[in-house]
Amino acid sequence: MNLREGTFNLPNLLTFARIAVVPIFVVLLFYESKAASVWSAALFGAAAVTDAFDGWLARKWDVVSVLGKFLDPIADKLIVMAALIMLIPGGRVPAWMVFLILAREMVITGLRSIASSEGIVIDASDLGKYKTIFQMVAIPGLLLHYDYYWFFGLEWEIFHVNMHNMGIFYFYIAFVLTIWSGIEYLVKFTRLFKEKKA
Repeated sequence: MNLREGTFNLPNLLTFARIAVVPIFVVLLFYESKAASVWSAALFGAAAVTDAFDGWLARKWDVVSVLGKFLDPIADKLIVMAALIMLIPGGRVPAWMVFLILAREMVITGLRSIASSEGIVIDASDLGKYKTIFQMVAIPGLLLHYDYYWFFGLEWEIFHVNMHNMGIFYFYIAFVLTIWSGIEYLVKFTRLFKEKKA
């Protein structure tokens, strides 16, 4: 597979698309309105869906590439970090929690680079996977933020949901899992690094 074939396949194009929507996503979050919140949540949701889909597609079509492996986690982190940072000015998330989450991501990314250079393979933990799931549930709720009303049934009953409360609940869970999984990864890295050097 040459570089062009390895770059321009559908899974990688979906990854490029996720990166390309980040500036649009950021601009939407400058506006404090229900319409902007709905559109930003829709973009985030689409990015989350394509994240799951492009990996599955790459494996199914056997077009897994080095570029795809490199860009996929970057695309994920870009849109998650953009969302969390842009949610701070409106007071939708505590700034100190966002700082710790971003610090954790940078530290783990650095440790992964060191581990890779030393030939150390550290598999993704279940905690890390759960952290990602809760983040992907929490962030759309925080983006939607406002109260929403649905009418259903023959008598047009009203169902009321405060999306911010739902989002912040899952965000707290995601925060605990983020820190916990980061500590777990650091412990694994330290143990495997010592074994490698022994």
